[in-house]
Amino acid sequence: QVQLVESGGGLVQPGGSLRLSCAASGSILSIYDMDWYRQAPGKQRELVASITRDSTTNYADSVKGRFTISRDNGRNTVYLEMKSLKPEEPAVYYCYADVFAAGGGRLPERKDYWGQGTQVTVSS
Repeated sequence: QVQLVESGGGLVQPGGSLRLSCAASGSILSIYDMDWYRQAPGKQRELVASITRDSTTNYADSVKGRFTISRDNGRNTVYLEMKSLKPEEPAVYYCYADVFAAGGGRLPERKDYWGQGTQVTVSS
């Protein structure tokens, strides 16, 4: 099976920066899109940024110019560099990956995987 493990969340002051990482592990044959989502209390999960295998990126309008998504295909890792964080942006940030992986005795298959989430708190 495949696991996604996020790290890098924490407490930051308004205007501050954080860098999130998400490492995929398991019997991975290929990873297609890798995305970051976030979910604030009482709100729906929203797409923050996405990156294709050839590093084409896409951002939510609310984070353009402040957040940067990148990936290291050799390490099966995606990053989210967040700058100028706003007080209204605290949320749990989730990593998503579209993965083609070996299936433990079954034929390889392509599936969606999610990380467990990492909390980002923006407060003075």
